[in-house]
Amino acid sequence: MTKLIALIDGSIYSNSVCDHAAWIAERIDASLSLVHVLGRRHATGEQADFSGNLKLGARSALLQELADLDAQKSKLALQHGRLLLTEASEHIREHSAIEVDTKLRHGDLIETIEEFEQDADLIIIGKRGEAADFAKNHLGSNLERVVRGATKPVLVTSRAFKPIEKFVIAFDGGPSVMKAVNHIAQSKLFSGLSCLLLAAGELHKDARQSLEDAVAILNSAGIKAESATEKGDAETVIKTRIENDKFDLLVMGAYGHSRIRNLIIGSTTTEMVRSCHVPVMLFR
Repeated sequence: MTKLIALIDGSIYSNSVCDHAAWIAERIDASLSLVHVLGRRHATGEQADFSGNLKLGARSALLQELADLDAQKSKLALQHGRLLLTEASEHIREHSAIEVDTKLRHGDLIETIEEFEQDADLIIIGKRGEAADFAKNHLGSNLERVVRGATKPVLVTSRAFKPIEKFVIAFDGGPSVMKAVNHIAQSKLFSGLSCLLLAAGELHKDARQSLEDAVAILNSAGIKAESATEKGDAETVIKTRIENDKFDLLVMGAYGHSRIRNLIIGSTTTEMVRSCHVPVMLFR
């Protein structure tokens, strides 16, 4: 059976993650695992030594109080995680009959994804976490780690859920976007939807042929697909088209292989996820 993994935290994006996950699960007849990860600092209670030059008795008493405080914090984090998963699963069951299970894990988020993603077809995560700064438009601190570390497609949800009727594929002719096209053609999720394959700037001959091939592949799969090429930088062209034509989803290849290059010129992937107000599905 097809399986989805939805990562939730205490942010306002958790309901959106659940709603997107439930909608997708119903369309493709999939089961859903809701996953919440407690970082190692929550599990072990990292202890800082504030005792300084205190005398032995006072030092021992202070360290014991710190240890007790850390243990209490760890216990509260565990209770909070269980509560988040319970509320999320109840939220889904109120609106859907899909099969849902919950998983609470201690440790590293990426290691947890590696544990579960082999049996999954899609990973779903919110655009921002509970510590993200909305005023500065910051993304969630774990988002890039998840996308870079995952081997399966990742859906980054927007703040509010809306059923998907038409979507854009940011087309550059590269292997990751062709992988996305082939995945979409084989997935029940996209059946009956309409699609625009949008390229920014001039495409070389091979890329133009790939664009034509991609349209043919999607049309053959029952997806109403067409293509367009517009002048301008990718971020502006794609964002403007999504806003003007009211598309519901952006599909694109994820980060390139060169992290150094991303540090120098910035990442198109990160900018698109940050600036677009629709969910973004990313393929490596």
